[in-house]
Parts: sequence; structure tokens; C-alpha cells
Amino acid sequence: MIGFPHCKINLGLYVVSKRSDGFHNIETCFYPVSRTDMLEIIPANEFSFSQSGINVPGIELENLCVKAFHLLKKDYRIQNIKIHLHKLIPIGAGLGGGSSDASFTLRLLNTIFDLKISLETLKEYALQLGSDCVFFLEDTAMLGKGRGEILYPFPLSLKGYYLSIVNPNIHISTAEAYAAIVPRIPEFPLESILKLPVKEWSGKLKNDFEEPIFDKFPFLRQLKESLYAQHAVYASMTGSGSSVFGIFEKPVDLKKDFSGLDYWSGELK
Repeated sequence: MIGFPHCKINLGLYVVSKRSDGFHNIETCFYPVSRTDMLEIIPANEFSFSQSGINVPGIELENLCVKAFHLLKKDYRIQNIKIHLHKLIPIGAGLGGGSSDASFTLRLLNTIFDLKISLETLKEYALQLGSDCVFFLEDTAMLGKGRGEILYPFPLSLKGYYLSIVNPNIHISTAEAYAAIVPRIPEFPLESILKLPVKEWSGKLKNDFEEPIFDKFPFLRQLKESLYAQHAVYASMTGSGSSVFGIFEKPVDLKKDFSGLDYWSGELK
């Protein structure tokens, strides 16, 4: 069976408080994007994992797809499988590609072996793999709170808008990004901003990671400004970086403007 793990963008990202467990409470809106990896899983006599496309560093046992398989195998009598991951979503880019691969592994295994695992139980497994893995179990806009794992469906549709994502291949560690943040309550409530027309988001809908990261990597600020110069109605960095996206009212092809960088564009659903 083949699945297509999609990525996400963050519409607003506020770090509101530090938690006693060392993590942070955030508020954000996760929005699904149709840029995907390709994931094939088939039953096999022996377990194997292979990959192509963008190289995923690290040993096999640390790969989130592999971890997802072993997590379910502990509790369910499923046979070995062969996993092949063709990686197209940039790594460490704020797009959630690795988390999506993990969650789609759970989804595919549930279907292939007819495990009949409920969505709520799948969420418990996904949370063991990563805070934002839970989002990728459903394909709709979600408000995220807590560490990002407390999700609420949000009636936001960007259908008819177009998205461009630029990734400059600058690696920003999540720990480094959070270390530069002073938690605060946002000036404007996230939900109230998202109910405004998209063209009114600029200046109101913010990503708390932008300011310290843009200070350290001014090129990312230039990317955001370039997207606005190309008539984006809203532009932002996603997650803790380093991808920057622009939302447009018409289809755009800015490959030439961002030559040498990872660039993707497509229609939002």
C-alpha cells in the first residue's frame, strides 16, 4: 500500500509559557499542504526499511517510520513489513515532514492489517512519536495548544488561494530556537485573527520564532520580504524555521526568483 504523507504550515505560532516538564505551551494553527513524501508499506517475511530521495540522516532504528512500526508491533500481532520512504519534503524545515511520515505509517498499518484502531487510540501512539504527529492523523486545519498535541478542529478554508514555500537549507535546531524565546501571551487572540480576511493577517498574525531567528539569519527576513514584493497577501516563517511561505490570490511560479533554493508552489485545499 502506498501513502502520501503531506506537510504543514503554521498560521501563527505563539510561545505562551514555559512548562514544568521543560517543554513550552504554544498556540498555533496547523494547516495541511499538499506537498508530500511517498511511503510504501507491504507485508514481508523479514522487516526492512529503505529510502530514496532526500537522505534522512541517522541510524535505521531512529527513523520515525521504523519507530511507528515497532510501537504497534508491541501491542498487535502484525507480521513484518517492508517500508520504502521516498523523501521529498525538506528535513528540519518547519514543515513537519518527519512527523507526517510517522503518522502515515500508523495510518497505513491500521488499514493494511485491519487493526480497527480508533482515532483516539492512534493519537496516543502518535504522541509517543512526537508532539505534532497527532495533527497528521487527520487532513484538516487544527488549532494546536499544549506542546502542539492538544488539537481542535478549526473551520478555516484557504481553498482558492495559492502557496509558495521557499527553503534555504539553513538548519535551525528546535532547542536553539526555543532558547531565544521569551514566552508571552499574544497581543491579538489567534482565533480572532484567523477569522479575518487573509489580506488582514499581515501585522497581526505572527510567529514568535521569527524575530530572534531573523536576527541571526537575515537572509530569512529577505525571503519573507521578497514574497511580499511578489504580492503575497500574507507571508511568514513556518514552525521554528527555516522555510518561509507566501499565500497568494493567484497562481505564481517564482522558481527563477529563488534560484538555487528549494522551492515549491501549489494550490491550497
